[in-house]
Amino acid sequence: MKKSVLLLLGLLFVSAMASSQYRVSGLVTNLSGEVLPGAIVSLGEENLVVPASGRFVFNGVAAGQQALEVRFLGYELHRQVLNVNRDLDLSVRLSETSFFTDEVTVSAIRAKKTDPVAYTELSQEDIEKNNFGQDLPYLLNMTPGLVVSSDAGTGIGYTGMRLRGTDITRINVTVNGIPLNDAESQGVFWVNMPDFAASVSQVQVQRGVGTSTNGASSFGGSINFSTLNGPGEQEVVVDNAFGSYSTWRNSVQVQTGLLDNGWAFDARLSRIATDGFIDRSASDLKSFYFSGGYFAEATSVRLVTFSGQEKTHQAWNGVPKVKLENDQAGMEKLIYDDGWSEAEAENLFNSDARTFNRYLYDNQTDNYQQDHYQLHFSHKPSGNLLLNAALHYTRGKGYYESYKYNEDFGDYILPVPTMVIEGEVVPALEIEGDTITSTDLVAQKWLDNHFYGATASAVYQYANLHMVLGGGWNQYDGDHYGDVIWTAVNAGIPADYRWYQNDGTKTDLNYFAKTTYEFLPGFSAYGDLQMRHVSYDIQGLHDDQRDLTRSTSYVFFNPKFGLNYEMEAGKRIYASVAVANREPSRSDFRDADDEVVPQAEKLIDYELGLDWMADRWGIQLNGFYMDYQDQLVLTGRINTVGAYIMNNVPESYRAGVELSGQVMVSPRLVWGGNVVISSSKIKNFTEYVDNWDTWGQEVNALGTTDVAFSPNLTFASRFEAEPVQNLKAILNTRYVGEQFVDNTSSSERQLESYLVNDLILRYQIKRPGLPHIELGAQINNLLDAQYESNAWVYSYVFNGQRDVLDGYYPQAGRHFMGQVVIRF
Repeated sequence: MKKSVLLLLGLLFVSAMASSQYRVSGLVTNLSGEVLPGAIVSLGEENLVVPASGRFVFNGVAAGQQALEVRFLGYELHRQVLNVNRDLDLSVRLSETSFFTDEVTVSAIRAKKTDPVAYTELSQEDIEKNNFGQDLPYLLNMTPGLVVSSDAGTGIGYTGMRLRGTDITRINVTVNGIPLNDAESQGVFWVNMPDFAASVSQVQVQRGVGTSTNGASSFGGSINFSTLNGPGEQEVVVDNAFGSYSTWRNSVQVQTGLLDNGWAFDARLSRIATDGFIDRSASDLKSFYFSGGYFAEATSVRLVTFSGQEKTHQAWNGVPKVKLENDQAGMEKLIYDDGWSEAEAENLFNSDARTFNRYLYDNQTDNYQQDHYQLHFSHKPSGNLLLNAALHYTRGKGYYESYKYNEDFGDYILPVPTMVIEGEVVPALEIEGDTITSTDLVAQKWLDNHFYGATASAVYQYANLHMVLGGGWNQYDGDHYGDVIWTAVNAGIPADYRWYQNDGTKTDLNYFAKTTYEFLPGFSAYGDLQMRHVSYDIQGLHDDQRDLTRSTSYVFFNPKFGLNYEMEAGKRIYASVAVANREPSRSDFRDADDEVVPQAEKLIDYELGLDWMADRWGIQLNGFYMDYQDQLVLTGRINTVGAYIMNNVPESYRAGVELSGQVMVSPRLVWGGNVVISSSKIKNFTEYVDNWDTWGQEVNALGTTDVAFSPNLTFASRFEAEPVQNLKAILNTRYVGEQFVDNTSSSERQLESYLVNDLILRYQIKRPGLPHIELGAQINNLLDAQYESNAWVYSYVFNGQRDVLDGYYPQAGRHFMGQVVIRF
């Protein structure tokens, strides 16, 4: 009997121990205490990627001994056997190895944790959780002060973004330290990079001038995408998503891991297709990515190539406000004032107000392919010195095709049609007897360009001194030309008749030196000096036959200084002042009068911030004042041939406060969010308005006005919960305050504020010996808000009355995406 009781008690004890479940959490850092987002933590059969906070959490861990492994490229493998009999909170510190991480390769341009810069970082896990195929701006839209927009209304196709009210032509963007901004327009066309997020391992978004980098001027922010993650594990990933508006995303990715001979390869093939929310706004997008590299003890060489091919139906014009408001009289006036065709007028009256698209031509499309090639070399000759170098080449070619109504032959240098009457060649006549001087036609405008160059850097670390020397040389050669491929009236033109061509050549040389020196424990000084030389030449004729030939050059000096006080790991105060200069873009030169040379813009950026990270919560507070001199803005002013030009305004500024925070409410619930309160003003703004009655312009001195597209308040919130094991729920909320559409501060020309919620659900199915399956669902605009995120406006006076031509961009209501990811 006694033995039976003891046996029963023993069995109950073992059963209780076996059924016990505990929480194992921890912080992953290097030996200097810097967190290592992206590290892979394995506990038994469970794996996870360390997020930006550096902390990992395993819930429901069975009692007993468990094997813990932590891996991160560039660091030694950490192995530890845990005796799990209670909740554990660990501190894992990794030692560096000779392998090279993506952070090493781009360390010359990326902000460090001790740099006096406001920035946000996203890990590969952060990106994957939100990636259902939308363009890159939509995966960054929880960044403080970032506002996104989509022409087609769903985040696929032509999309845009602004940071602190600054558009993409003033934001420096790099991929692995290689410039991505178009050299002439200085913009980034995200549609040329479909599904690129699937290959991104880390993103850093710097707000303000930030640190010196390669390529276009950082005139309000910079974004660095890195794809140079470590070889990782051998894996095949099949990712399929589908949803509203006939949206499909198909992707296959293969990575070999590090092979025995030191080589590693990674490849991806993707396709995204959608009909779009707006009428006739379909997109058909294809892309690939390939990386192959060799990793030795102190050297790595890696070839990266990626490509995007897009065919996107144009939804560029937006919806007139009178259509959105169902203003019948306003629509009739618009048709008359703007000279709409009968087919366009019928479409305006009969289409849905929120999905209206003016373009009716079946092949009103944008067609472009962009191929990128990068060769990266890294060498670490000693423990204190790291050398990086890269070569790059980008090939771009494509066109957009448009149907034009009733175009004058003379505008396209087309011969006037003739006919022979009684042996005499005379101008062809219409039925009414008038000479034919115009025709409907189809035109293609082409871009054909090459962008190539080299970058290099040396990073030196010794005791309290950190130094970077770097720079780059980039060359752009681009052709612009237009072909008429069809005319309704047979004018006897040759096939693909070319009516204009011009060529642009741009050289950009920059070099910089950065130094961080810890002069007292916790106190460090930062200095960053950059020289930038830019030359730009244009030759040839524009589409209106104006001679664009001109040659300009600029030399910019961009100094940056700051102080950082780190009280302890994760807690710091910083202050900085930084200077950036920006050359005018192609359109500024193109539209300027012959005797006018557009002036460069200058920005002095003042930043003051506080970062405070605790175990379960953290805040980041940053104040900024961005003082602009000669900022180029639209005023309504025209040149001698009637084209609208950007004008330098002597004084303008952006000022505000950014507050971000994160709280681990419980092991299964995390909240993060941010709020930005700002004010953006132009001092002594003068507006110019076309007067169609007098063929002149009216001049209105408006004093201090708000800068267009600069909301005074933005807010973002993110709840991430794990209600049950393997199920994650994410609720993203974004609020954007009112924005003026032009620089006049007129309430008649503004975007209303909006609040949008997106819900993401992800469920993982893990079975030993079987592929890892993840099911995902995304509900965008959960509460079905009706809002417009972007607009354009043109003011004029006609018959003594001021009016506008405009276009607003409605975004899709509630819509869905489903996803199945299989990992082998």
